[in-house]
Amino acid sequence: MRLLRSIWHFVWALLSAAYCGFPSRRLTVIGITGTKGKSTTLELLSEMLEETGVRTALLSSVYAKVGAERRRNFTGNSMPGRGFIQRFLRSAVRAGCRFALVEVTSQGVLQHRHRFISFDVGGITNLAPEHIEAHGSFTAYRDAKLAFFRVVARSSRATKRLFVREDDEAVSPFAALAPGITTRFTLDDTLMPPGAFGEVNAENAALAAAIARWFGVPEEAIGRALRKFRGLPGRMEFVQKEPFGVVVDYAHTPDSLTKVYASLQKDYAGLVCVVGAAGGGRDRWKRSAMGSAAAKHCRFVVVTDEDPYDEDPAAILAEIEQGFKAQNFSAYETLLDRRAAIRRAIELARPGEAVVLTGKGSETGIHRARGLVEPWDDAEAARQALRARGLL
Repeated sequence: MRLLRSIWHFVWALLSAAYCGFPSRRLTVIGITGTKGKSTTLELLSEMLEETGVRTALLSSVYAKVGAERRRNFTGNSMPGRGFIQRFLRSAVRAGCRFALVEVTSQGVLQHRHRFISFDVGGITNLAPEHIEAHGSFTAYRDAKLAFFRVVARSSRATKRLFVREDDEAVSPFAALAPGITTRFTLDDTLMPPGAFGEVNAENAALAAAIARWFGVPEEAIGRALRKFRGLPGRMEFVQKEPFGVVVDYAHTPDSLTKVYASLQKDYAGLVCVVGAAGGGRDRWKRSAMGSAAAKHCRFVVVTDEDPYDEDPAAILAEIEQGFKAQNFSAYETLLDRRAAIRRAIELARPGEAVVLTGKGSETGIHRARGLVEPWDDAEAARQALRARGLL
């Protein structure tokens, strides 16, 4: 059955590309993969390239942009299928874009969504355990991303290039894949402004700048793009900064949670954190680890619902609590109602602290049983709670 599904996806990718006239052949296509940071890297790179006067198209989990036209990606997929990508590329050609920037996911690779796209460049942001149950193991997850790099390495494009961070041991297999066409880059503290936002995005900025330089973007243009960048919805998005911070971020793995918390702790006296575990029926391994990460960094934690799908939400929360118990952490409470959880966290916040809402980011719905999707917006829920306290 799995083989039949794979063949079906492969044929669909081929027919979609043929129907749209193989549009990627008339574009310079850049694909970014990795566990986190893909959308921000693409956005930064797009702005760097456009500083030189060229038109770009961009497809990420947040936006679908073609030239000056920008729309939110409401497909529910970071790398949409069923011909969406090929139609996007065709639109980019018709709009006179020179570059097309595409987010490449491991599950998208399994479904051959990267096939029949003439990639010039592939880059990886980072690598940490994710989607383990979907792939069967971390090795299989990593291999799906390596498969994308192999496609780029086999490309007939004269400008083909792979970009891998030199000081990240987790991505060393990507650097070894095709050393002759691989550029290794390192973090550069001058690339982003100081503070939590800049620190969390340091590796994204470094990758974007490395690729921009490969295409001849001057340093002053890279600097201008970085200074103009104000972030993406749900990616270290500050709803307010005073008298206490309220931050919305998409962090949904133990590694990304730890990085967000550690960064914010440098600017705030304490953290009040709203934590869930995305994806009922999947990635159960990370639930207790996310609880442990929150226990190590947060003054108080409100555990709540995220995307239970058909799984019992209370059972998901109980598994997160196991991580608290492992850390002997008792400063938490559980509230299944996410709106109530956010309101409670904001009630508990003290001046100089930060309320950190993770897991949903810019997502616009909570996935519940029997395919029901409840409309949702973390940032708006926070604003409502702040208004109730007379702070907005």
